[in-house]
Amino acid sequence: MNIILGILMIGAGIWMVVQTEKMLENFGRSGVFEKYLGSEGGSRLGYKLLGLLIIFLGIVIMLGMTSNFLGFVLGPLLRHIPN
Repeated sequence: MNIILGILMIGAGIWMVVQTEKMLENFGRSGVFEKYLGSEGGSRLGYKLLGLLIIFLGIVIMLGMTSNFLGFVLGPLLRHIPN
């Protein structure tokens, strides 16, 4: 099941990166992307970065490394929580 979900996520991420203009037409400009990523191409860049993040997460899920990845990302935060 993880392989199928990973492949679907990779496909969706690739579609987002390749078809950024269609994403922009369908969902419009994002105020957050425009504010933090530039005024002219901010939304396009934001959609591409979001697509790359989805591709990366799809690879992590497909390889079954979610617990290792979450431990790596959240490990420094969880170390400082008192028991």
